[in-house]
Amino acid sequence: MKFGDFLKATVLLSAASATLLAALTVIGLQNTLSDTAIYVCFGWWIIATLIGSRMGSRTETTHAIANLLAGAKHQHSLPELAPARTILNRLWPLLIVTVGSGVLSVFLPQIGGIAAGFAIIWALAWRRQEAAVAAIEERDGVRFYVDQTSPLRAIRLIRTPGFSGDFLHSPA
Repeated sequence: MKFGDFLKATVLLSAASATLLAALTVIGLQNTLSDTAIYVCFGWWIIATLIGSRMGSRTETTHAIANLLAGAKHQHSLPELAPARTILNRLWPLLIVTVGSGVLSVFLPQIGGIAAGFAIIWALAWRRQEAAVAAIEERDGVRFYVDQTSPLRAIRLIRTPGFSGDFLHSPA
């Protein structure tokens, strides 16, 4: 799977997780007698939005992604492309947190509200990284792919030759 596509999928799945958990929280909080939890969750979501927006405001890659790109192993052929397996292999913590928080929010809606805030931060913080990676790919004339590794090991990238410059843009 292309690394840029993986970053896009990460942002979209994090936003979907935040939406689901926020909806479950709102449904769960309708049955509470106290408005305090509603205001706390709403305040946390606003703070999470501000934190995520601030973290994701940069147009260049983060230090961690820059190191990941620099450490990519070179390969002349395309790697095996298995997007569903790659997403499940790399984003299993998001799945576990979403399902676990969703189940717990039936009994304690505040848990879903807290987890939704962290998913908001994650989605907003990573929203521009795909464009930064695409700019590096175009500049260097390469493509980065996510390598197949164990779900418990750090992510690794494969660097393959690609087109650069005006080859990626359609004629105007």
